[in-house]
Amino acid sequence: MGNAPLLQVKDLHVDFKTESGIVRAIKGVSFEIGKGESIAIVGESGSGKTVTSLATLQLLPPAAIIDSGEILLNDDGVVKNLIEEPEERMTHIRGNKISMIFQEPMTSLNPVKTCGRQVTEAIIRHQKTSDEEAKKITIELFEKVKLPDPEQTFKKYPHELSGGQKQRVMIAMAVSCSPQILIADEPTTALDVTVQKSIIELLRELQATMGMSILYITHDLGLVKEIADRVIVMYRGEIVEKGKTEELFTNPKENYTKALLSCHPRPEYKGKPLPVISDFMKEEAVPAVNIERKTIVPEVHKPVVRDEVLVEVRDLLIKFPIKKNFFGKTIQEYTAVDRISFDIKRGETVGLVGESGCGKTTTGRALLRLIKPDSGTIRFGGKDLASIADDEMRHLRKDIQIIFQDPYGSLNPRITIGAAIKEPMTIHNIGENDKVRKEKTVALLERVGLNGDHFNRYPHEFSGGQRQRICIARALTLNPDFIVCDESVSALDVSVQAQVLNLLSELKEEFGFTSIFISHDLSVVHYISDRILVMQKGKIVESGTADQVFFHPKEAYTRELIEAIPGRSFFSKN
Repeated sequence: MGNAPLLQVKDLHVDFKTESGIVRAIKGVSFEIGKGESIAIVGESGSGKTVTSLATLQLLPPAAIIDSGEILLNDDGVVKNLIEEPEERMTHIRGNKISMIFQEPMTSLNPVKTCGRQVTEAIIRHQKTSDEEAKKITIELFEKVKLPDPEQTFKKYPHELSGGQKQRVMIAMAVSCSPQILIADEPTTALDVTVQKSIIELLRELQATMGMSILYITHDLGLVKEIADRVIVMYRGEIVEKGKTEELFTNPKENYTKALLSCHPRPEYKGKPLPVISDFMKEEAVPAVNIERKTIVPEVHKPVVRDEVLVEVRDLLIKFPIKKNFFGKTIQEYTAVDRISFDIKRGETVGLVGESGCGKTTTGRALLRLIKPDSGTIRFGGKDLASIADDEMRHLRKDIQIIFQDPYGSLNPRITIGAAIKEPMTIHNIGENDKVRKEKTVALLERVGLNGDHFNRYPHEFSGGQRQRICIARALTLNPDFIVCDESVSALDVSVQAQVLNLLSELKEEFGFTSIFISHDLSVVHYISDRILVMQKGKIVESGTADQVFFHPKEAYTRELIEAIPGRSFFSKN
């Protein structure tokens, strides 16, 4: 690893200018990265992980001020303080010396330029090559990052690629100039477990062949266990613990680290509330990570599953046109859902799991008649949703609700969250008057862990976890019989995820609703579900009780999904 660190961050302090004054976001952060090392910075959203990495590249927003500290880069024996480097030199350092994979590839890639063109621009800018040479290098990079048909991918636009493929394009761009340090900011957030595994294996291969150091910014502790040599734990802008990965996982010293490790869903937690941060951040003695969960909190009552079938799906077939002729007639189709059948009993939570593109979200939307099937039947409470009139369907919608994957995208940014929750009651004439509806809205806000003061606030004023709570409150406004949860915790911090899963379990017991929980994360699906359906390429390939599917999978595909869970060996132990 060599004697001199490649990068040193010393006593870094970063402030943000806000309407209410100066807020200190980073408080005396210090760490170093050696050549060829993999370091992970972990913590919840708002802990300062991303701000620290952006400060390294001088990419902080205008409202941010570096109050004090040093960020020292060892550039071939010459030590440079990046805080003092002018923008002209930083332009050369970014990409050539330090590169970054940003968190969301869809928003980081330009939608109006081909993927190949975006990578060639970076190569031409930093390496001063010709267009032809840059294209050749880009296609070679696309081969290196294992994109299918690199020459065709070069010509495609971002929307034509899957999430994992877009992430590979971002990786190709980041490593195009052979940087010494690669900063990977949440490189696998919201990706399927199998895609996550392939992305991590790819980064490992690139690190080995190119000799890079990698700084991972993540909230996924399972991922950290797989990739990092050392771990830095941040909480509220400060480093609270750091050390070698194996030691930190087996013998965490700080309460916050213990909390993060314990919040992750484990098989032994099933039927019990998940631990949350507040359980550990108290003054009294904190239990060890591997202690029996029943000594921390009492068990919840198992929800009552009745014999009555609420949702009945038979031979469901859904196709999408992918090619039309001059006259608009479909000449090529893609089968998204291929003649599947299943039942959901009243009071039951059924998990629907599989990779992106397997048809699980399409199935969920068909259950709400947001997508029209090509054939097959969906019965809800004995009624065939395909044959009932639009007026009757509008009335029935109050009994069927959905919690979408992206809470920010599913809330109107122009209306207050109180109005958003109250609106369904107004549409369906529930409540005697507006005052009664407002009282119910405030009661729901309080029930999901918010308060009445939040009624007049807008979505942008809340964190991701709070916005998801708002969406849950809105889904419960009409007291539905059936709720579709579509990847509703996939992008949340593990600690916030635990809170939301606990909340869903409590609300299910309180309100008695039936649900289908769509996710690619089998550890989460096992925890929350009574039964699990596994989808692959539009078909249900395996089904059974949650324990049967998780512990005794019959299909090779199910075993592949389980084995791909990051940190499975640690989080599955009793």
